[in-house]
Amino acid sequence: MLKQQLQIKLSQKLSPQQIQLMKLIQLSTQELEQKIEAELGENPALESGLELPELSNPEDDYEDHNTIEANEIDVDQYLSDDEIPSYRLYSNNFTNEDENRIVPVSGGISFHQYLLQQVGNLILNDHEMQVAEFIIGSIDDSGYLRRTNEELLDDLAFTQNLFVNPEELKKIIQAVQSLDPPGVGARSLQDCLILQLKKKRNDRPEIEHAITILEQEFDHFSHKHYIKLQDRLGINEEQLKTAINLISKLNPKPGGPLSSTIQNTHVVPDFILTVEEGKINVELNRRNAPQLKISNQYKEMLSGYQESNIKSKSQQEAVQFIKHKLDAAQWFIDAIQQRHHTLNITINAIIEHQKEYFLTGDEQHLKPMILKDIADKVSMDISTISRVANSKYIETPYGVKLLKSYFSEGMKNEEGNDVSTIEIKKILEQLIKAENKKKPLTDDTLSKLLKEKGYPVARRTVAKYREQLDFPVARLRKEL
Repeated sequence: MLKQQLQIKLSQKLSPQQIQLMKLIQLSTQELEQKIEAELGENPALESGLELPELSNPEDDYEDHNTIEANEIDVDQYLSDDEIPSYRLYSNNFTNEDENRIVPVSGGISFHQYLLQQVGNLILNDHEMQVAEFIIGSIDDSGYLRRTNEELLDDLAFTQNLFVNPEELKKIIQAVQSLDPPGVGARSLQDCLILQLKKKRNDRPEIEHAITILEQEFDHFSHKHYIKLQDRLGINEEQLKTAINLISKLNPKPGGPLSSTIQNTHVVPDFILTVEEGKINVELNRRNAPQLKISNQYKEMLSGYQESNIKSKSQQEAVQFIKHKLDAAQWFIDAIQQRHHTLNITINAIIEHQKEYFLTGDEQHLKPMILKDIADKVSMDISTISRVANSKYIETPYGVKLLKSYFSEGMKNEEGNDVSTIEIKKILEQLIKAENKKKPLTDDTLSKLLKEKGYPVARRTVAKYREQLDFPVARLRKEL
């Protein structure tokens, strides 16, 4: 049986403005620029504030004398005097602080384009040239050909309509492997290193020893069984050391340096921090504070409609369109201003918490800091602080770093003081770098050394920190 009843329910929902603000806070400086450009292109009621004032033309004035009633439209909020002074509209009156920071963008050809440029130097017919180009397209960004010959033959037949016999394919792959950089087109790390060695002069004994190690004793080499290598090759320790040093200078990723040249690795900092006479100054990047304003033309149009009494349907639609665009422009400007306010109070809270570090640059002065610490200081939600920390960079006298890198868990030392895990990792890194490479320190030994320094860290915790620092186990850190 159906029943009707009234129910009162209290719920919280995010307004469109709040959702827009959360999205803007998460954006980096470059992403914010793209968002502003897109908004300027979509909303004619929003202007960047850098355009020169247009000269009014009497012939362009609106001449339709029909009027409509628009009393329900409140235009007071759009008619406020928010103009930028005329002297700020000319570029020669901006100070140095107002200049936009230029971001250098790296250019160049891609790794695969570099290989294709060299194909013309190979002695191949048209059919073989097409196969070689397909093989180059199958090479990954590290420079390796990960696919088997059977897979290549099938793809050549079904996708390129090229029928190749296995011997011909093997010959073309060898031709591709002769291209620069040395080692390109290898099937494995072992093959990559061998290809690089074979391109060197083979009249030196250390090259012959290195090739023999890689071809016949690769497992012992990868596990650093140096005594077994000496016995199997019949060489002394000095000869083995020379051969291993030669192998260590080879490039395990021949395509890495070239493939990275096409990527723009430049980071645009969101905050700029300076230290002058013991005082910390921080500000938003100039590119992070665009000049935005509402279009005067749209405000005048809405004001004109308010004073008229036209009841035409098309005119009413025009009024609604103008009001919608003005609302959207005002919401966007308010969201940008709120974003700047949120970023400012968040970065100031972080700097206040890590003041000793920012004054000295010594990572051992970093204090334990989690998102909740900053959220409590600025009276915001943890998710808001997370959005700021995960995507924002700060330029300091000690380098450009991600804000997230300053957050870490804490633990108590033997004196009962809270210390950051970053400080412990720094000391662990120093211990590993200073160890005797012939007898590397085990995790258990590192744990004991840290305890002697006043940091009671368990062996398993040492292993976790060591892996986070990209150090292998002691056996693999061993050197001759």
